[in-house]
Amino acid sequence: MRIGLLGTGPWARMAHAPALGGHPDLDFAGVWGRRPGAAKELAELHGTRAYDDVEELFADVDAVAVALPPAVQADLAVRAARAGCHLLLDKPLAPTVAQGRAVVEAAGAAGVASVVFFTTRFQPEPEAWITEQARTGGWFTGRAQWLGAVFTSEGSPFADSPWRREKGALWDVGPHALSVLLPVLGDPRRVTAAAYGPGDTVHHVLDHVGGASSSLTLSLTAPPAASGALVELRGAAGVTTLPEASEGAVPAFARAADALLTAARTGIPHPCDAAFALRVTEILATAESLTAGGAR
Repeated sequence: MRIGLLGTGPWARMAHAPALGGHPDLDFAGVWGRRPGAAKELAELHGTRAYDDVEELFADVDAVAVALPPAVQADLAVRAARAGCHLLLDKPLAPTVAQGRAVVEAAGAAGVASVVFFTTRFQPEPEAWITEQARTGGWFTGRAQWLGAVFTSEGSPFADSPWRREKGALWDVGPHALSVLLPVLGDPRRVTAAAYGPGDTVHHVLDHVGGASSSLTLSLTAPPAASGALVELRGAAGVTTLPEASEGAVPAFARAADALLTAARTGIPHPCDAAFALRVTEILATAESLTAGGAR
């Protein structure tokens, strides 16, 4: 499969390009970016071509991987799908439900496969744990704390990200938390409570269709010493926590590429496809509106 990369920022350089360039079943065909100079630099680093015209890249490849802000991703994903390209996208899918729905509809109309890179879902130990807890069932409650120090630690490559400053932790790390909780506890019937915390920190409580409840604490402004992720479940089987991953983003992204290859070959949707990411977007939008209605 010939694949192109859209985006030249830190995440594209750190995860996407190395994974695509090193994948044995992908032909890393080119890079397009909003900054042509950065696209040329990244393409040269990985021995591929820089494209000035994104439509030309669409015409030359079978799939695209996207490492761009959510609003930009959503627009380009629609255009890529209409051009017949399979989609390897990042989270969040889009900043609004309408934009996310447009991606899902475009992919469906074109018959292209989609996979959204919820990092934890493509790391072996966490994914095996998620599968086992979904099989076990009987969970009474869950809690997810995803605390980042993007805006409080020195040298974070994501600190200058305008969309992260605008949308905050809910939209950046919230998708990670939901990608773990939803396959285990089921779809949320409603977001029942929301509150602000320090900085961009938010707290949300979900009521799931299976009867369990869960809480989310999300931040990009945690003190560096307090940063980290924790997911805990309590139920009839006892107490269990999400294990740490032994591998980083590059092998995880390579597995997401594997998933796209399989979905494109078989026509069977992956659990982390654009439709799942749209559902995550719907939950985030509901949580955002509920939080915005409260006092700060």
